[in-house]
Amino acid sequence: MRLIPFYASAGITGFESPAEEYRQLGLSLDQLLIWHPNSTFMGFARGDSMQGVGIFFGDLLIVDRYETSRDEDVIVANYNGEFVCKIIDKTNGILLSANEHYTPQFINEHDTFNIEGVVTSSIRFHRDSPILARLRCML
Repeated sequence: MRLIPFYASAGITGFESPAEEYRQLGLSLDQLLIWHPNSTFMGFARGDSMQGVGIFFGDLLIVDRYETSRDEDVIVANYNGEFVCKIIDKTNGILLSANEHYTPQFINEHDTFNIEGVVTSSIRFHRDSPILARLRCML
């Protein structure tokens, strides 16, 4: 992968071509985004409950089962038979949304609850790829 070293801020009016100085890196997106390949899965986000942490409808979530969840991690869990993406408050046993329009969900003893993994990254696509279009048709 080639890295073009530049930072772009909103509203810039022009800059030198960043391609003039690129560096060759021994790095792939897999290495950058997937820390434990044998324990990682991906899924798509639905809804708007996690917008406060930058996760929007249609974003790709990279979820690592190897990582142990900590307080205030973004996790994917099976909560009463439904996969949810929430912030975990382990101390108080609460699933939190990152949107003030949603109420916290308390994890009670009668609930079925299992953390499936920690969300280590999310990816937002600004243009749909043919691969993603085919995947969405299959879901």
